[in-house]
Amino acid sequence: MYHMPIAQKEPIRLFKSDFLEFFTHISPVTIVVFWLPVVIFFLVRTVLDLPSGASWAFIPLSFAGGVFIWTLSEYILHRFLFHYMPKSKRVERIFFLFHGIHHVQPQVKTRLVMPLPVSIPLAMLFYGFFWLVFSTVLGVPAWVGPFFSGFIAGYLTYDLMHYAEHHFPMRSGYAKYIKRYHMQHHYKTPDARFGVSVPLWDYVFGTVAKEEA
Repeated sequence: MYHMPIAQKEPIRLFKSDFLEFFTHISPVTIVVFWLPVVIFFLVRTVLDLPSGASWAFIPLSFAGGVFIWTLSEYILHRFLFHYMPKSKRVERIFFLFHGIHHVQPQVKTRLVMPLPVSIPLAMLFYGFFWLVFSTVLGVPAWVGPFFSGFIAGYLTYDLMHYAEHHFPMRSGYAKYIKRYHMQHHYKTPDARFGVSVPLWDYVFGTVAKEEA
């Protein structure tokens, strides 16, 4: 079920409990303070763990790969998880809590970046998956750190761009284009334009709006 925007400026309360309600609001500063050290840590650890004389050339390649895979993950999460069509009222309420509310009140500043209670478990799941792929399947465990670092850097960029798209002018170049693209997702085509930081995968999977295709 798609929820169209309403004019109410005061944030809709989601929980009766003040404790739970507190975690539905987050500042973009919080995610920078939390996630930027994670990006740096995994890069630095990879460099420090390199054997003497070993090449570090794989690090920027792995980092770039992580950023690229994030753009695909961003698309998949937004299209298939955030816009999942629930078959029961209880499940619909759950999905409303973490994304439907954003479509009802897209301009509420404190609900534009992902809360840590959601992003941390997701990051742990992705890290475990990357470890399985690179360490167990491919036998290159040194790639895990920079790949995960790039993945988190991509996520951090996405969240900050999402905030900017809703609250900064962005009047020229790519910034203007991607802001307009995302606003059309909210106000015109909620079943298309799922790319928030890049529209690439909308073109690949045919979810770009007809007039742009």
